[in-house]
Amino acid sequence: MSTVDTPRDGAQDVPPRMLTLWCPDWPAVAACLADGTPLHLPAAVFHANRVVACTAVARAAGIRRGMRRRDAQSRCPELNVFPPDADRDARLFEPVAAAVEQLVVGVEVVRPGLVAVPAGGASGYFGGELRLAELLVEHVSQHTGVECQIGVADGLFAATLAAHRAQLVERTRTPDFLAPLPVTELDQPHADRAELVDLLRRLGLRTLGAFAGLAERDVAARFGRAGMIAHRLARGLDERPPHRRRPPPELTVTTTFDPPLDRVDAAAFMARTLAERFHGGLARHGLACTRLGIYATTENGEELSRVWRCAEPLTPQGIADRVRWQFDGWLRAAPDERPTAGVERLRLVPEETVEGHSLQLGLWREGTGVLGGLADEHGPAAERAGRALVRVQGLLGPDSVFTAVLDGGRGPAECVRLVPWGDPRAPQSPPDMPWPGRLPAPSPATVYAQPLPARVLDAAGAEVRITRRRELSAPPHRVAVGDGPLREVLDWAGPWLVDAHWWTPGGDGVRTRVQAVLAGEPETAVLLTRVGGSSPQWTVEGVYD
Repeated sequence: MSTVDTPRDGAQDVPPRMLTLWCPDWPAVAACLADGTPLHLPAAVFHANRVVACTAVARAAGIRRGMRRRDAQSRCPELNVFPPDADRDARLFEPVAAAVEQLVVGVEVVRPGLVAVPAGGASGYFGGELRLAELLVEHVSQHTGVECQIGVADGLFAATLAAHRAQLVERTRTPDFLAPLPVTELDQPHADRAELVDLLRRLGLRTLGAFAGLAERDVAARFGRAGMIAHRLARGLDERPPHRRRPPPELTVTTTFDPPLDRVDAAAFMARTLAERFHGGLARHGLACTRLGIYATTENGEELSRVWRCAEPLTPQGIADRVRWQFDGWLRAAPDERPTAGVERLRLVPEETVEGHSLQLGLWREGTGVLGGLADEHGPAAERAGRALVRVQGLLGPDSVFTAVLDGGRGPAECVRLVPWGDPRAPQSPPDMPWPGRLPAPSPATVYAQPLPARVLDAAGAEVRITRRRELSAPPHRVAVGDGPLREVLDWAGPWLVDAHWWTPGGDGVRTRVQAVLAGEPETAVLLTRVGGSSPQWTVEGVYD
């Protein structure tokens, strides 16, 4: 792959010719494949109760990205709902990347659902770019059963947008192709340019051509480094100019395993330590990795390899994620495609590097802490705690240490999620969003994985029910937990009602929560929940300290 370097008197560096293969709606497609759901049924992936990906059938029913979950399910009650899962998306995409690699060399995974290859050599061998695109689409469909689209243009960004439209852009015509496209195309997955795009729209720059027409000096002064990168993309250039530094060979990290690695959880644990070592070696040379090569050798001598291309310089977490995803794809492949033995040797190679100044953190960094109780996640206390937890994982296994993440929700079990130590701790649902029917603070100190059965009686000894007006039939007077004795209710509060899964057949119906203080030695405060449906009953969901 070569680039044409030109003088600085206004001429532009020409990006290499790239071919991208894009699988539309890949997170939703991968979720259906993992669940066994037929692709002709509507399906969507939700994050923070918003649609992040949906199948073509769901779009035909009116589902759109960014739509709230309740709105989506009211439009399409039969919609199959799936959570986001980066590991699942990467694991199931490995066969697609391998199918592309059977025809062309130099395959780079940009993200699950998108691969890029240099178009020059392969198109010449197969008789042109159009013929190469036809062969790839047919080959991937036959070997994986996945639909895909091809785009060819100068540079990765333009080729990606061309794949979204199944177009082959003529050489040197990339700026003309980009000019009429909306500026929102800059906000690609994992690029995090939403704020910049919103600002450009409010300034009246609604197309890539309008943004590209601004002078570089003005863009740098107004929008900073992020704006400069977006400006280069809008002009049909690469994110970074050519002449990147060739990484010194000693920055390659190699490790051996005895016994060989044959489990994904063990590989995930190993990836975190290896990623810190790899990133630290680059940082000492003032470099950061933008193309990561992962090369493995099995005990039987099989050679496995994959290159991941990244829009932004990789952080230690980003390196660990890609190593884990790749092992997930290799070790969980189909029986006739997976390695015949465990991985004995692993090598991480910085295929492409840039100056690492963009990764430097501020002198003072605020945060909630990796353990939730430490003010500075980079402070000495957090570092000591992290080393201790890693030590415990080394002794007892990767799934032996969990930390809690606060999520959004209406019930106490929905608001706290346990995450294995070292995995991303981002909330799946924003806890600060309004949640009608949410239980007020404080939350129960103990929340049962399986609620305990209970009886809630009124003063006459009859069971307390929920009326058609969704009120308690009578104040709770006595409560029995499980097979225990009836205990007098000293005080109570509520009810808090949530109509749960009303849009699905056989849904829970109205879920009613009541806080009650029970007499005894000692007094006990409990959270009582009555679940509707065909067989309504009271349970104890949690206990307060």
